[in-house]
Amino acid sequence: MELKQTTRKFGMRGGERQLILLLGDLLVSSLSVVIALYFWAQKDWLEFSWNFLNQRAPLWFYLLPLIWCILLIELYDVRKASHHSDVLRGVGTAAGVGVLIYLVIFFLSQTNSLPRRGVAVFLISTTLLTILWRFIYISIFTTPIFNRRVLVIGAGRAGSTLVEMVKRIKPEPFNLIGFIDDDPQKQGKMIENVPVIGKASDLLEYIEEKAITDLIFAISGELQPDLFRSVLAAQEKGVAISSLPTVYEEVFGRVPIFLLQSDWILRSFIDQAHTSGVYEFIKRFLDIISGLIGLVVLVALYPFVAIIILIDDGFPILYSQMRVGKNGKPYKIFKFRTMRKDAESDGVARMTTTDDRRITRLGKLLRKSHVDELPQIINILKGENSLIGPRAEQIELVNQFQKQIPFYRARLYVKPGLTGWAQVNQRYASTVEDTAVKLEYDLYYIKHRNLLLDMNIAIRTIGAVLGFRGQ
Repeated sequence: MELKQTTRKFGMRGGERQLILLLGDLLVSSLSVVIALYFWAQKDWLEFSWNFLNQRAPLWFYLLPLIWCILLIELYDVRKASHHSDVLRGVGTAAGVGVLIYLVIFFLSQTNSLPRRGVAVFLISTTLLTILWRFIYISIFTTPIFNRRVLVIGAGRAGSTLVEMVKRIKPEPFNLIGFIDDDPQKQGKMIENVPVIGKASDLLEYIEEKAITDLIFAISGELQPDLFRSVLAAQEKGVAISSLPTVYEEVFGRVPIFLLQSDWILRSFIDQAHTSGVYEFIKRFLDIISGLIGLVVLVALYPFVAIIILIDDGFPILYSQMRVGKNGKPYKIFKFRTMRKDAESDGVARMTTTDDRRITRLGKLLRKSHVDELPQIINILKGENSLIGPRAEQIELVNQFQKQIPFYRARLYVKPGLTGWAQVNQRYASTVEDTAVKLEYDLYYIKHRNLLLDMNIAIRTIGAVLGFRGQ
């Protein structure tokens, strides 16, 4: 059967959605610059002149829209951009980080050298306008007419697991039209409320009939020649072809460790996890700069934290523990002590749980603010830790998890971090199942790590610290 040119007109991919979000953010933040300049003039519109713009407004003021878009980097994840609560949290974090950056610059600058009124009006205006624009985006661009129409090839464990997880997302990232599977016993059945609509031999017909824009491969076995030819014909006519692991990573920001074959590490992960020397140099440079800043903060806070810990639970102030670093090399970390002195008196390593009774009263506050992690700045300066990377685990727990969770040791491919992709996407793991999910996030970070992803994590971590969302 000859397939006509792809039929969907409005189905949007993730990159297209991100471009719309970016253009909208630039528009409203540029409008906010105009509003800020007008109120900065303080009087009426007639005095808002080119003379005022040339003489009073510094060049960096016109770069505020770009800075604002960088602070919003979390919300260019189309999953988060589709939810009102995530938008409010993300915009609030951006505004909070913006205020914090301005205050630091303000106190380091000469008196009356910065336009307080202009910056204040810009932050208020761009925050409100961005929320309004993002809500408009949700009401328009998350409707089904703008979603891709998807067929899943393979209704086995992998395909059904992906569909089950996608169905939990509201709104759904794409329209699941059905499964294609050659198993006679599955024909006409509903799997996760999605029908098995036919066999691979009729694939082109279903693509035309159902106006399909995307095919997701969820077949782990050998691809039959007829199916291969049909897929090539579909791709030539504009139908997008994706593998299940690729879609899983795009939708969830995680690697599907339980749906991958045992040789995945050798076939895919190692090659994709390589980074350039330039990235590694910049990352180390930023680690040193942030480490030096953190060291100043540590020295300033240490006396106050130490006194409170002494009053709350006595000595010791610091807590040391052996952790596993890059390539499995053990090293010692230091943290402000947040648990009782007898928390691990039997020598058995245990995971932190929700409302853990071992945590002291002050320890809860230190954990929520992440101040307990500050002494690890020493490890960053020594090169044992990075600012961003997978969380360093105890030796005993690593030995336990690598027996229970596939690909667990792959997280040791890079330096551990003070914060990371898993930490900002999920709270502390208290079970093996939670740890497996965090591993999926860690492996995603290792595969895709770059400066933009690191910036995303850093901004979200600052938001977590400001919002006392630690545990």
